Amino acid sequence: MDWHETVARYAWAESDDLMAYTFSVISGATEDDVVRAFGGDPGDTRRMTFDEAADESAEHLYQDHALLGVVTLDRHVLTIESGYHGSLPEIAERASAGGGEFFSVYTSVNGVHQVLYAVDGKVDGMVDPADLEDAAWMDPAPVIPGWAQGVDFHLESVCAESFALMERVTGAVVDPGWLTAPLRTVRLPPLDVLLGDQGTTQPS
Repeated sequence: MDWHETVARYAWAESDDLMAYTFSVISGATEDDVVRAFGGDPGDTRRMTFDEAADESAEHLYQDHALLGVVTLDRHVLTIESGYHGSLPEIAERASAGGGEFFSVYTSVNGVHQVLYAVDGKVDGMVDPADLEDAAWMDPAPVIPGWAQGVDFHLESVCAESFALMERVTGAVVDPGWLTAPLRTVRLPPLDVLLGDQGTTQPS
């Protein structure tokens, strides 16, 4: 499948109904490992859909009430959240430690986008793909990680292209059906509890 076909597979990511999310794909770890890396308790989970988790979080506005859905896809673990824990380099480093890989796609209601890749506990690049559309005319030019080289991002399809890049890098195919499936879901602790003074700010 060529790049354009892969991007077309993720056209669902451009839906106006899907405004804010972080999808993360992790290899080299079990579901329980990933839950712990995000700060959750593997022994305290329930089944919820993405919308159910997002609605519950919204009911606790101005409170730290983050929920993480998790499922195993062959040799990868996929996490889905309406929040942004998976967009933080500290979480990526924790989840990829010990020889693993971590790739996340983040978008916000304010139109902020980010893709992040980490290997073996170290971040190997994080960029706003929307910025890369005009990279050739920017001064200074943004640094494009090797794993994102050769990708032409377009603002009107930046979400689909971000997922296509995730698939190209990790080999994991993200099915939109996971958004409506009841997934194993865990509540995450406040970031200042999990990370101390580090990494408590979402991408902006």
